[in-house]
Amino acid sequence: MAHIDAGKTTTTERMLFYAGVIRSPGEVHKGDTVMDYMDQERERGITIVSAAITFPWNGHHINLIDTPGHVDFTIEVEKALRALDGAVAILDASAGVEAQTMTVWRQADRYEVPRIIYLNKMDKVGACFNTCIKHIENKLKCKPLQVHIPIGSGKNFRGVIDLVDLSKKEWSSNHNSLGTSYSTKKLDYESDRDIWVEASEQRADLIDKMADLDDNLANLIIERESLQKINPVEMNQALRRITLARTGVPVLCGSSYRNIGVQPLLNAVTHYLPSPRDRSYEFVQSYAANKDLCSLAFKIQNDAQRGPLTFVRIYSGQIESGQKIYNVSRDTTEKTGRLYVASADELNEVQSLSEGNIAVVTGLKGTVTGDTLTSGVTAMNAARRWLAKKQGVSEAEVAPILAGVEIPDPVFFCSIETASLVYQKKLEHALEMLQREDPSLKVKFNEDTGQTIVSGMGELHLEIVLERIRSEYGVEASLGAFQVAYKETALNEITDVFILDKTLGGTKQFVKMSMSIKPNPNAQGAIPLEKGTSKESRDQLSTVWAIHMKATERGVASALSSGPLLSFPVTCVELRLHSLEVGHKTSELMVAAAASQCVSQLLRKGGTCLMEPFMKLEVIIEEHFLHAVLGDFAQHRSDILEVTERHELKVVIAESPLSELRGYSKRIRILTSGTATFSMEFSCYKLMSPLDQKKATTEITGIDM
Repeated sequence: MAHIDAGKTTTTERMLFYAGVIRSPGEVHKGDTVMDYMDQERERGITIVSAAITFPWNGHHINLIDTPGHVDFTIEVEKALRALDGAVAILDASAGVEAQTMTVWRQADRYEVPRIIYLNKMDKVGACFNTCIKHIENKLKCKPLQVHIPIGSGKNFRGVIDLVDLSKKEWSSNHNSLGTSYSTKKLDYESDRDIWVEASEQRADLIDKMADLDDNLANLIIERESLQKINPVEMNQALRRITLARTGVPVLCGSSYRNIGVQPLLNAVTHYLPSPRDRSYEFVQSYAANKDLCSLAFKIQNDAQRGPLTFVRIYSGQIESGQKIYNVSRDTTEKTGRLYVASADELNEVQSLSEGNIAVVTGLKGTVTGDTLTSGVTAMNAARRWLAKKQGVSEAEVAPILAGVEIPDPVFFCSIETASLVYQKKLEHALEMLQREDPSLKVKFNEDTGQTIVSGMGELHLEIVLERIRSEYGVEASLGAFQVAYKETALNEITDVFILDKTLGGTKQFVKMSMSIKPNPNAQGAIPLEKGTSKESRDQLSTVWAIHMKATERGVASALSSGPLLSFPVTCVELRLHSLEVGHKTSELMVAAAASQCVSQLLRKGGTCLMEPFMKLEVIIEEHFLHAVLGDFAQHRSDILEVTERHELKVVIAESPLSELRGYSKRIRILTSGTATFSMEFSCYKLMSPLDQKKATTEITGIDM
C-alpha cells in the first residue's frame, strides 16, 4: 500500500521474479506487468483494481495483494486490508510521507493491521533516509525502527547495511543480473572501521528503542548488562513481537526499479509480519472451536467465461469445490463451483484450501463484498452459542458475522446514457456487474428525468467505469456532466409528533410517534435512531415490539437517504425517538412509512441546508510558480493549510471545495507550464454559505432561485 507512484507494482514484480514465479520482471512504463493486467491499467500506467497472487519464499507461502495508490480507487485498499494479516507500506524516499500515504495508513489503523515500511527509490536525487524517518514519526504518529542504513545515495546507491546482523549487502551494477546476485559480508572492525563504528552505534540505539517497546528484550539486556550482547535471532524475535503488537514499525530501504533491496524486504515479510495463526480474532474462535468454515468474501470480479469470481479469505476450517456453503450475512445457501488460487489474471485450480489462504470461488451468484460464509446453519448456530456464552449475553444479541468492508461515500455523480435504447438492458447488466465488483460505485434511476445516475469517488473513477462498459460489455455509452455529491443537514433542533390514522383493506392502521432531530457535526456515516433518555420515554419504548422498532429504523433510514431540499442524503444530525404507539393489526410497512414521514416532517419544519465535500490537496511546484498557485486557490474558496519545502520545490497543502476542483489538472498545468504534480484525498463535508448554496441549487436544478 502506498501513495501514487511510490513503486508498489514495480516492487511486486521484483518479488515475483526473485521467488521464481515469473521469468523476468515487468515494467509499469512498458505495460507488461503481471499484476496490472487490465487494458486500462496498462494504458494509463496505474493500478486500478487490487490483484492477488500466492508465491513461495524461504519455506513460506505469501499471499500478496497489490493495491492502487490513487484516491479514486481507495475501496480496493479497504477490501485488501480487511482480508490480509499484515501490510508493507511503500514510501518514495525522495518525497517521504505523502497525502495518500496518510490515508492508507489510517485505513490500516482502522483494521489493526501490523505493518513494515519500505523506503523505495533510494537512487533518486533528493532521497533522504533520515528525513523520511522524521516524516514517519511526525506524520504517521508511529515509532520507526531503522533496520537498514543505505550505502551510497542518489545514483551511487548500491546496497544496505543490515543493523540486525551487522552485515553489508551490496548489489552488482551489472543490470543483466536483474538483482539476483548480491554480496553479503559481515562488517569487520579492521577492514570497515568507519562503517562498523556508525553501524554499531545505530544498532545499539535500535536495541535501546526496542527495549522500550518489548519487555522480553528489556529483561535480556538487564540480565546481560549490555546492549551489544543481543544476538540477531533475539533481535528478530523482538522486532516480530513489536510489529505484531503494533507498538513500532521496522523500516527498510532499497530501490526496486534498480533491483536493490527487495530480497531483504521479502525476508522481513516472513520475519516480522504475522502468519494467520498470529492474528487472533475472537469472532473466528467461535467457528474454529468446532473446526467449522469461517470466511469473508472481500472481492468480486466478473469473468467472461467463468462468471462472477468471489475472492474469499479463509479464517478457519476449509473450503472445497462443489461444497454447499451458508451466507450468514444474507441468510442464503449456495454451492461453490470450481476453486482456484489466484495468480494475478491467471487462476490455478485446486480441490480444497484451508485456513490462512485466499480462495477464488466460482458459482456464488448471490454473494457480495463483505459477506460472511460458513459451512452451514448448524455451524452458524454453534458459533452464536459460543459467542453468547463467552460474552455473557443472550443468543439473540449476538450476530455471528465478520465485520465487513467500510464503503466510502461517493463524491461525484453524473448521468450515463446509451447511444441507442437497444443497449439499455446491456447497460443495466454491465452496471449491476460492476457494482458487485466495486461497492463504492452507486447506481440509481431518477424517475423525474428518466436518467440513470452513477456516483463514484472521482472523475477518474467514473471514466474508468465508462471505459470498462465499452470494452468489456460492448455497450456504447457516454457520461453527462460531472456533478458534486452534496449532502443535506438540519439547521435547528425540533421535536414533533406524527400520527398516521387510516383504514386500508378494511383494517385500521394507527401509528403515533414523537421524535426529535438536532444538528450534530460529529454524526458522520449511518445515522442511528437513539431512544429518548427520560423515564417516560424509556418506560413507554420498553413495551414496543422489536419488529416495530426495526420497522421504525427502516423508515428513518429511508427518509435520511433523500433530504427535502434537493434529495441528497441527510448527514450530521442526531435523531431520537421519544414515544411510539402502534395500533392492533397495524402492519410493519405502515410503521416504516409513518417513521419516514415523521423524519421528513421534522426536516421540513426545522429547515435544512446543503453541505459540500472538501478535498485536501498536496501540490508540488517550483518556487517561482508559488504566487500564481496561491492566488488561484484564493479565487476558488480554498484554505491554505501549509507551505513547506522539499528539495528546492514548494509543497502547498490546501483544502478546497470539490466543486472548485473540476478541471483542476488542466488549470494547474497551465499555471505552472506543466511542471506541477498534485494529489488529493477526501477531507470532510462543510456547511455552505447561503450564496454558495444558491449557486449550487441553480446549477443542479437549472432554475435561478
